[in-house]
Amino acid sequence: MFETIRYNPHLEVVELLDQTRLPLEKIMLRCATEGEIAYAIKSMQIRGAPAIGVAAAFGVFLGLRNFQGSEEAFSTFWPELLDLLRSTRPTAVNLFWALQRLEATVETALLTEGSFIDRLALARQRALQEAQTILEEDLAMCRAIGRCGADFLKDGETWLTHCNAGALATAGYGTALGVFRAAKEQGKRFRVFVDETRPLLQGSRLTAWELREEGIEATLICDNMAGSLMAAGRIHGVVVGADRITADGFVANKIGTYPLAVLARYHGIPFYVAAPASTFDLTLTHGREIVIEERDPDEVRHCGDRPTAPIDMPVFNPAFDVTPPELVTAIFTNVGALKPPLGAAIRERMAGLPTRAGPQPRPAPRPPEPAA
Repeated sequence: MFETIRYNPHLEVVELLDQTRLPLEKIMLRCATEGEIAYAIKSMQIRGAPAIGVAAAFGVFLGLRNFQGSEEAFSTFWPELLDLLRSTRPTAVNLFWALQRLEATVETALLTEGSFIDRLALARQRALQEAQTILEEDLAMCRAIGRCGADFLKDGETWLTHCNAGALATAGYGTALGVFRAAKEQGKRFRVFVDETRPLLQGSRLTAWELREEGIEATLICDNMAGSLMAAGRIHGVVVGADRITADGFVANKIGTYPLAVLARYHGIPFYVAAPASTFDLTLTHGREIVIEERDPDEVRHCGDRPTAPIDMPVFNPAFDVTPPELVTAIFTNVGALKPPLGAAIRERMAGLPTRAGPQPRPAPRPPEPAA
């Protein structure tokens, strides 16, 4: 298994596996500033809800390490640092969860006795420790999720997955792909269908590459092929990751997840979600409260650098959709499988979670009206 993110103490940089270069090149980026971390998250050089939470945590440390001003200047710098990282991507709750932890850690250190220089040095030390702890916790949670989900995958079955919820999307091991890793470790034989996942092709570029690296048998399909495979009886289960799950069990995940859930329900196929505790947002109930990120229209008008539509064609490009709880068979988590009624299961098993300080909710975007 490869590393997605790590701190290099010798070079004093955070190293990230550049996911925009896969599968053709495997390149580790070296980030020395909080701005470089923010850009890596926003540009999706690192992506996946758990992974960007870890990256943001290290971004706080880099910002503190690079700060050289007075205590008065710090009072302006500190909220600006947090806002810089919060503003990178609005949907994944793990980002805000990690920043909350770093905010509390740093502010506690700054309240200790001593000069500002000494307190800032302590804050830097504890920020790095907390970021490393978040990374290690994520790895442990993903392994537990994998074991949980593998219990539902029977020997000889074929499952479908969408987007990338593997080691690349986390600190390592993965959530949805962690289920396949764990099943392989248990000696099970199975196959995986991989949606290519338009418009940025995270399925074909990332998930297909990961599964090949792990020696897991997989077949790539276009997104619009899933229904025909289900109708032919060639898919026995669907498992996806999540970027945010509400208290009632609404699941925000990569655009295209919701129609897969509808298709699975129609064909009587189990539809599973794999996510760590850090992905649950108990401050929200309904899916309409989740902020849905809208991305650059050129992601749809192009495939890579090649234009595939008229240059001025209007585009609707939400990065995520929301799947209602009644379409979810179970959620694989690090504290076990949550089954319907999901709202009750989430409130019981996730009751100890801290509240999330994410962006203010707004309605999900609507497609633009066709040009007259």
